[in-house]
Amino acid sequence: MIKNIILLVFITFFAFGAAFSCTIAIISGKHTNDGKPLLWKQRDSDAFNNKIVHLKGDKYHAVALIDSDDAEPENIWIGFNNAGFAIMNSASYNLKGEDTTQFSDQEGVFMVKALLACGTVDEFELFIQNYSRPMGVEANFGVIDAFGGAAYFETDNYNYTKLDVNDPRIAPNGYLIHTNFSFTGETDKGAGYIRFNTAEKLFQNAAAKKNLGVDFIINEMMTSLENSLTGESFTEALSQSGQQSNFMYFQDCINRYSSVSSVVIQGVISEESPDYTVMWSRVGFPLSSLVIPVFLDKSGSLPKVVTASANENAAICDKALLLKKKMVPIRRGSGKYYIDLTKVVNAEKTGIRQLLAPVDNEIIKKTKEVMKQWQSHDASQRNLGLFNDWIDQKVTQSYLELFGI
Repeated sequence: MIKNIILLVFITFFAFGAAFSCTIAIISGKHTNDGKPLLWKQRDSDAFNNKIVHLKGDKYHAVALIDSDDAEPENIWIGFNNAGFAIMNSASYNLKGEDTTQFSDQEGVFMVKALLACGTVDEFELFIQNYSRPMGVEANFGVIDAFGGAAYFETDNYNYTKLDVNDPRIAPNGYLIHTNFSFTGETDKGAGYIRFNTAEKLFQNAAAKKNLGVDFIINEMMTSLENSLTGESFTEALSQSGQQSNFMYFQDCINRYSSVSSVVIQGVISEESPDYTVMWSRVGFPLSSLVIPVFLDKSGSLPKVVTASANENAAICDKALLLKKKMVPIRRGSGKYYIDLTKVVNAEKTGIRQLLAPVDNEIIKKTKEVMKQWQSHDASQRNLGLFNDWIDQKVTQSYLELFGI
């Protein structure tokens, strides 16, 4: 009986850690190549179906990433509102210490309330201070605003510590990465240390080249497949035929079996309207999903491919999950933790990521052109619906032509 209880506890902890482990980063606008702050979340979860929805509150309206079956929704996982305030989180496993409070797993509920109530980083800090205790959270909350604010709040049931990403004493290179431990928590506790080191290595290289920006996040971080501990990466498959198989254990990579979406919110510079905040989103398994720009207006207009009504799934998420099965074909035992690299990239350039990359580039180029056009006119006159229609057509056509889905 005792052995069974111990085993059950171990399995529960392992499943929880795998399901709610994320890699996140904030880059101060003082250090990006265009002056705009960035809030990035590589989401890991056991909820493989994600979508984006429009939310309306008494004070603000917003767009956010949610689980597809969360019809209300009761939880969000990253999003921004019409004030330009954005929020995300990663679970932390080293903050509570001896706290045995049973009330927990309220991070998504907490963020819904914060997103619809806060307009700045300072207002968010007041929100935490006034929130009822215990809060039911153990997380690293990341926030940015339209005034250049950028900070983490390492938060447990009763306390929080603010880490200002604009403070060179805290973030000397202008960014801070978190996985599933908190810097102010118990030493050597928590999870995600290999992923943290991998992300840190990639960010350091980008900072040295003055390449910290949204393109770096979209093209390198969202699709990262390397392990900083073993030195393994997808690059070895570039010289191999797609007819071969080359399996790599990828559970300690930034992209892994439990990766369900990747989103980076690009804020605005001080003289810009919050209307130009963009949520660049890979909804579904990131390696097989296209990056979709999501803007916000009062009408709630969204690209149809990333959203759905009630508890239905987003079309792009369904397509990404179908392609994931080609990259991760083994499902029995621990097979799901091994990815076939030659299905991602290969010498013939027929890998799923290689086929999708040019479409990503076309979408990014078109979005930047449209934003310039919008900025040359009154922001209220932009035709967001027309642009979203273009996105829907491009995405639907691309998956059909490239993969027959």
